[in-house]
Amino acid sequence: MEYKDYYKILGVERKASQDDIKKSFRKLAMKYHPDQNRDNKQAEEKFKEINEAYEVLSDPKKRERYDQLGSSYAQWQQGGGNPGNFNWNEWYTGQGAQGAQANPQDFSDVFGGFSDFFRVIFGGMPMGGSYQTRQTRQTGRTPMNQANRPAANYEQKVQITVEEAYHGTQRILQIDNRRIEVKIPAGSRKGTKVRVAGAGPEDAYRQKADIYLVIDILPHPRFVISGSDLITDVKIDLFTAVLGGTVTVHTLTGDVSLTIPSGTQPDQKFRLSGRGMPILKSSGSYGNLYVKVKVELPKKLTDEQRKLFETLKKTQQQ
Repeated sequence: MEYKDYYKILGVERKASQDDIKKSFRKLAMKYHPDQNRDNKQAEEKFKEINEAYEVLSDPKKRERYDQLGSSYAQWQQGGGNPGNFNWNEWYTGQGAQGAQANPQDFSDVFGGFSDFFRVIFGGMPMGGSYQTRQTRQTGRTPMNQANRPAANYEQKVQITVEEAYHGTQRILQIDNRRIEVKIPAGSRKGTKVRVAGAGPEDAYRQKADIYLVIDILPHPRFVISGSDLITDVKIDLFTAVLGGTVTVHTLTGDVSLTIPSGTQPDQKFRLSGRGMPILKSSGSYGNLYVKVKVELPKKLTDEQRKLFETLKKTQQQ
């Protein structure tokens, strides 16, 4: 199995801050995003690799474990170790993110495209904490009336883009020769759970578990989600801020023209009603898009422009 250098993949130093990691991820995600590279298999694989690296380095616990592995791997290499002979068994974990034993069938490759390296080091899919599962695991005894209790549920994080969250999307789940199309509704948010009833494995009483897809939304280079609203920046020059004018604003449904009134201040916000995210379970309802103005000051002035500004300054002082 090949060691994955997640820091190299994201192009950051090992001591990089979370802000630096997020900034680098956003830049690379925008470059290799499938929407920007249609029918480009290499870009698609690169996008998956970038997402996997960010999944680890943006999570303090995963990053700590990864750094421990990296130190051990580096020392082993320096001692003349052959990459093909590294003892990965010492780092294998069958534990999910919530500390419950993972099912032998790993669903992460179905949804996230995670590598073998990721699955070995960070475990399979976490198991839900039903009463039945917890009591059996803690006491070693099977509780009474177990056949009447629900099967343990499984959760799997699924990453989607802001565009997919806006329009809705789907994922294909392949389990035991079953191909299940899972629809992720428009308006899904970070933490939204999509239930796939009876898609999980059977327990001892042949009760099929449910799988819950837990939505995680990837950072976007242009938009920030805030509840049902979106926030974006738009750049205008000094003259438009002072005199007024119009500026083009990108939205998730196309470009619109925004009127900038004279005297607009830096970081002033304008609301575009109904241009935000769809409101989940409320058909036809949308949040707002808030446009924050960034005023760009000229770095160089012509002689004529400087004279005009000096004249204006004198006028203001009178």
